[in-house]
Amino acid sequence: MTARVGWPDVAKGVCIILVVLWHVVTKHAIEVEGAGPITDAWATLNAQLLPLRMPLFFLISGMFAGSAVNAPAGVSWRRRAGRLAGVYVIWVVIQTFVLAWTPDFDTARAENAWQLLAQLTISPTNLWYLLALAVYLLIARVVRHVPTPVVLPVAFVIATVAAAGLIPDLGNLWQLVQNLFFFLAGPRLRSIIERFAAACGTLRILMLGGAYVAAVAAVGVLGMRQWPGVWPLLAIVAVAFGVAACALLDRHAGVIARPLRWIGQRTLPIYVIHMIPLALIDGALRGLGWVATPAVEVVWPIVLTAVVIAICLAVHAALVRVGLGVLFDPTVRPLVRTR
Repeated sequence: MTARVGWPDVAKGVCIILVVLWHVVTKHAIEVEGAGPITDAWATLNAQLLPLRMPLFFLISGMFAGSAVNAPAGVSWRRRAGRLAGVYVIWVVIQTFVLAWTPDFDTARAENAWQLLAQLTISPTNLWYLLALAVYLLIARVVRHVPTPVVLPVAFVIATVAAAGLIPDLGNLWQLVQNLFFFLAGPRLRSIIERFAAACGTLRILMLGGAYVAAVAAVGVLGMRQWPGVWPLLAIVAVAFGVAACALLDRHAGVIARPLRWIGQRTLPIYVIHMIPLALIDGALRGLGWVATPAVEVVWPIVLTAVVIAICLAVHAALVRVGLGVLFDPTVRPLVRTR
């Protein structure tokens, strides 16, 4: 058996950390009394990572889903899609009840049955990544026999339409539509991506990083965010840089890559849980009348991101230990004890 390549898990670890950091900054730090230019800089930095964070996450998810999508029997992809959809429903409901205790926390939460139904279907919440994966698996299965030169250009056009703001403003629906291209590229271009990652060196990473920074700057300065095709192309540059950087880290910086790989293999519990401890911490600090200082603004997003991730992993371990692992995989059949 061949050893599992490490850089995709490094990439997943980077992505989930960036997801938590994004929410820490945009839903908490900017709302803290006393927040100033340093927090604004954090918000700006996080905004520049938008073309990288979720597209790279979906690319890796697509690479890992390839065998399930193309399996002859089709049982594997159905089980995986069912698990993701089930986890989405479970944690949307859990969030609805828990976040009711933190009304000042800035995130979508259902206030009645109709809103909850919408969040479970056409208006995805902050947990939209799970719903997207379930939908993407179905689409990937349906088009598995359609040639790649047809599938990917069509998916790119769909991403272009979504990025241009032509999708109705229903929660995160536009993001769900926009990232299909990267998920489909994962299994269809896996061998190309792996060869690219293996061949990346320092010079290529510097070039890709420079291209990413220059492209982000140009899009921001010229207001090109919704120009047809601009955002998907920017995301392709960002993802290429992300793949190259993670591959290089995995090969030459084990002290950094090892914890990232470890986190990257545990993204699901972090993703579904993290908004809850963040909201509770935000509410507690508001109650204490906490005021940020410049020194705190510099380190607080990093510290809180680490604290929230640690809480998520501890909660997940505790829930699994008391027999509630079904919250993370509702497709698991409980063991029946026999005498």
